[in-house]
This record gives sequence, structure tokens and C-alpha cells, in this order.
Amino acid sequence: MQDKITIIVDYLNSVKTRCTYNAAAKALGITPQAVKKLLGDREPEKSWLVSSGTGDPASYTEEEKHPELYRTKRIITSAEVLTRNLDL
Repeated sequence: MQDKITIIVDYLNSVKTRCTYNAAAKALGITPQAVKKLLGDREPEKSWLVSSGTGDPASYTEEEKHPELYRTKRIITSAEVLTRNLDL
């Protein structure tokens, strides 16, 4: 499962687009809480995964967020986008 989280994080970094924990969780068949746990330490590269309510990564400080996190208002909210674009 960890390798699939890495695939998602790498994809989000390449397209520089936020994605909700819910969309990632549904694409992986796990809970949003499990996604957060699998992410491990807070790092800018992992901050693309965000809460659907706020559009922000959970409990990240400004220093832990990617500098380009808010470059677009677009947020991936559908698991289908991830499953279509990635081999999950």
C-alpha cells in the first residue's frame, strides 16, 4: 500500500494539484485516516493531499506546505481521476 501512496504523492507533485484525502482513500480502497497515517511525517511533497472541507493539508504548518500549494484553485475530489491517470 505504501508504494501506491508514493505513486499518488509523486503524481500530485508532478501536476502540482491538490487532492482530497477522501478521493485518494477511495482510489486505494482504504479510509482517509489510513491515508494520513501512511503519509507519515509532514513534508511539502505530501501537502498536496488536503481536507475536502478546507482545501488544506491536515495540521500542516506554513513551513511544511509546498510553496506552490495554492497556485490553482483546482482540487481533485474524485477517485476516478486518480484511477484513470494512475495504475492503482
